[in-house]
Amino acid sequence: MNLRFTVILLLIICRVNISASQNDEVLTLQFNPIFGKEALVLSKSYFSKNNNDSIQIDVLRFYISDIELLLNGEIVWKELNSFHLVDASVISSLQINLISSSKPIFDKLKFNVGIDSITNVAGAMGGDLDPTKGMYWTWQSGYINFKLEGKSKVCNTRNNEFTFHLGGYKYPYNTLQSVFLNTNNSNELNIVINAEEMISKINLSKQNHIMSPSKEAVLLSNELTRIFSVQ
Repeated sequence: MNLRFTVILLLIICRVNISASQNDEVLTLQFNPIFGKEALVLSKSYFSKNNNDSIQIDVLRFYISDIELLLNGEIVWKELNSFHLVDASVISSLQINLISSSKPIFDKLKFNVGIDSITNVAGAMGGDLDPTKGMYWTWQSGYINFKLEGKSKVCNTRNNEFTFHLGGYKYPYNTLQSVFLNTNNSNELNIVINAEEMISKINLSKQNHIMSPSKEAVLLSNELTRIFSVQ
């Protein structure tokens, strides 16, 4: 008799949980990498006006963290344990689904590009923060916030390659950037990442290699807030 009561109780709990999950609100962030006005296709050549040469992007990968929704400057929703690795070569990673128990009213989306100092100090972790994802240096340097790799004939390097691995969480080389985007109150937000905007800030004939925390990494990371927009 007790066993039967326990089974019935468990079934009721399961049904309640299923019902609650069905009533959750889902906000989808869809990231769309582009180069200029074209959809970004990795390893395809694009013309860069700034460098007056063709540009090939082979790697575009970065962390989105600490996602918040705001209304009139006040936080109305915040994602817990908010760490997402967005990779242009992995289609599924370009979509982030945010789950809320009720539909928040908001007019602005905020997120960080990169990993905060507290998480960096905690050392390598799992999930999207797993070192096997290729976005972790060492416990001293921490996570790589943003990767951009490709080729350009103006680069006087092996195979004309450029490599920008932007990271660093310790003063004076903290590269974490916060992005604020005005939005409508839609259940799906299309966020454009314009790689050309990033490339246009770099003179590839003089600067084509950043692989550690540095002053140069900080300066280039400051440009990250300008490459994101809501479509």
